[in-house]
Amino acid sequence: MEKKAEIITDKNGKKIVRIPKILFKGKRQIPWDDVKNYLEQYVGMACEIEDTGDIIYIGNDLPDEYTGSKYTYSLKGANAKAKANAAQGIPELLKIATGKYFRENSGEKHRKDAAYGWYRYDSRFALPVYNEQDKEEHYNVYHASMLIRHNKDGNYYLYDIFDIKKKRATLSNPKILLGKKPISLTHYFNIRVKVCQ
Repeated sequence: MEKKAEIITDKNGKKIVRIPKILFKGKRQIPWDDVKNYLEQYVGMACEIEDTGDIIYIGNDLPDEYTGSKYTYSLKGANAKAKANAAQGIPELLKIATGKYFRENSGEKHRKDAAYGWYRYDSRFALPVYNEQDKEEHYNVYHASMLIRHNKDGNYYLYDIFDIKKKRATLSNPKILLGKKPISLTHYFNIRVKVCQ
């Protein structure tokens, strides 16, 4: 059975989305078309942010924006790989997002799809780092900002993930350093019906 992203808790009680494997990688360039195809599975899903109770929808614009934004094109190396692989944990990243920062929409381009402005939430995820024998050695922890557009229909939609930054802390073997036992994905999400509970 293929491992899925899961929500874990660090020693400080903060939630992190653990991505169990590096699915998207490339020696010279990330296969963004593959990432885009992967993201299609989330279209139509609705996820609740625990911190605020906001329901965030995944619209059909996310795959294109996530893989083709100016921010994505500016990414190089480890940060590009981090964004590509964070796609595996979109529902979980939304669920544990904290903070809610508002910004009015000032661009004509998004007059309808962000008619009521933009919101940004903070989230965190961890990616495995492998040694020369291709064995999991530890996890690097990343911060990410979830950009949400407030549509003319009154709903919130995930538009992109940006501001990806590696944090100083790393997680060693999760069984040793985590404050609580990892929480299973199926406990938190009912992917079959495309609803995050």
